[in-house]
Order: sequence, then C-alpha cells, then structure tokens
Amino acid sequence: MSKYVLVTGGAGYIGSHTVVALVENGYTPIILDDFRNANRIVLEGLTKILGFLPEIIEVDVCDDKALRAIFQKYSFEGIIHFAAYKAVGESVQTPLKYYQNNLSGLINILNKMLEFGVKNLVFSSSCTVYGEPKKIKEVSEDSPKNLPSSPYGYTKWIGEQIMEDTFLAHPELCLINLRYFNPVGAHKSSFIGEFPLGKPSNLLPFVTQTAVGKQDFLTVFGNDYPTRDGTCIRDYIHVMDLAEAHVKALAFLEDHKKGCLEAVNIGTGKGTSVLEIISCFEEVSKCKLNWSFGPKREGDVVEIFANCDKASNLLGWKSKLSINDAVIDAWKWELFLSEK
Repeated sequence: MSKYVLVTGGAGYIGSHTVVALVENGYTPIILDDFRNANRIVLEGLTKILGFLPEIIEVDVCDDKALRAIFQKYSFEGIIHFAAYKAVGESVQTPLKYYQNNLSGLINILNKMLEFGVKNLVFSSSCTVYGEPKKIKEVSEDSPKNLPSSPYGYTKWIGEQIMEDTFLAHPELCLINLRYFNPVGAHKSSFIGEFPLGKPSNLLPFVTQTAVGKQDFLTVFGNDYPTRDGTCIRDYIHVMDLAEAHVKALAFLEDHKKGCLEAVNIGTGKGTSVLEIISCFEEVSKCKLNWSFGPKREGDVVEIFANCDKASNLLGWKSKLSINDAVIDAWKWELFLSEK
C-alpha cells in the first residue's frame, strides 16, 4: 500500500531533492507546485534520477478549493510543507507579498489536515527565527527566538507560532519545525539543483553563475563585520543531507501514537564565511572569480551556526557531506545547465 506524502513546493530546490529521498525510502510523494518559483527543468531531472516522474498537481497552496480536492483524492501519511517565498532581500522590498503567501499557505494546510484527519506535518522553518544571536553564535533549539531581521524571517517565526497554537488546540497532531540553515549543493547526478529565477539571492548560485558568465561580478556585502575575516558567517548544509533530514523527521512523526510538537535544527554545526566559500570555489573549479566588496545588505545576520545535538538524538540524523562536496556538486550542476 502506497504511503502518500504531500510535498508542497515539491518542484523547488529543496523540495525536489526531498522528493528523491522520499522515493528512495519507500514513500510516494505527490508534488504540489504552481511553478511560480520553480523551473520545469526539474521534471526532466527527477525522471532521469528516479526512472519515472512523480505525480505533480499544479495548483497554488493558498487555493482552498483546489487543496480540498487533493485531500479528497488521497489519504496522506503526512505533509512536508515547503511552498513559500524565501528571499530575505526581496522580502524587505515586498513584505506584504511574503506575509500573504507564506502564512496563508500554512494556514490552509493546517485547516485541511484537521478537516481530513491527517496528523503528520513537517514544516520548512528556518534559522532566521533566532534573529541575530546576541552572544553565542552557535544556536540550539533552546536559544532565544529573537526578532527576525526580515519579513521572510517573520513569516517563519509567525509560522512556528501558528503551529504551536494549533497544537495546543489539537494535541493529537504530530508537528515538527525543521529550522534549517543555509542549503547548498545539488544532487550528485547533476540532474537537479538550485535554479534561481532571475538574479540569485543566495551566495553559492551567484558564485557559480559568475564563474560561467551569467553574472558579470559578485558583490560581497560588507567586509568589516566582527568575524574572522570581516564577512558574514553561515552554516552551509548540503541539500541532500537536508532532504534526508525531512525523511527522518517524517518517520519520527509516524512513530508517535500521541501528538507532539518539536523544533529541530538542521545544519552542520560549522560556520563558513563568504570569503571562505569564494576561496573553496576557486580551488575546486580552478576558476578565478570576478568579485568585489560592496555595502552591507539590510536584513543580513552577522554570524550563526547550528548546534545539531537534538537532530542526532531525536531523529538519528547527522550531516554527512562537507562544504567541499556542496561546492563541487553546485559547480557540476552549473556546468550541466550551461551545456543545455
């Protein structure tokens, strides 16, 4: 009997890699995506990797009527909710777009879970809920949730509050917030990877696009932060490690006979600076990047990385792939795209 899992935003970057991990672990993912933030090239890639194309339903997760029809058709083992806008900088410029889409989508999913008796939900949260760490840059799930630095961060912060309030009213639900850090890399096959629409907002795809000439130059936003080399530090996690974490989280929820609400960091436990990413890429690719320093960017956190003990103890998950692995896979993906 098929174990159907609804993957909202399943044609996106993290979603598509999680679809691969779900299939490899015996689940039947149903992808919900309207492709406003995804590229259809992922369909070809998924087919090559899996040998078939999972079912894709092209609707907006905020469309109540369309979502109800999906829940009427399938009996879902659980839901993994990715569908959301995710660019920090853009959210500062268009906050209402982010609040309307990101929060309405989550509320719609929770309503349908209650209506159709679906218990398990893995929510795509973010380390942005910690805001700017005050003293200790390594954050655990017990670290204070400071006010986020961007509307995007607020949508994750409020999303977690919506999850908590819903659980208090419906303690039979099994809910988990995966607070992940900075996804990077691509599938080792090079058939799927990060495909930004327009100018990339994340560092590594901007690096690889600069190397192949899609972007003229890379701007490093700020060089006088209180870090080891003056540039921002992040915990970069390989997207396939992150995909496996979602499968582990779903299995954890399935094992619960009673309801639960958990928050779990998903990262490597190590911080890497912007300049270290550039240096790693130049070493791996043998390409010299055209880059320069620019002004600081509004909404950027200075330094943050994960304490991942809870992920290990609760989910039995640890990251396996290195930042070098991620840079190599991202570069191979970029070269694959350049040849198409």
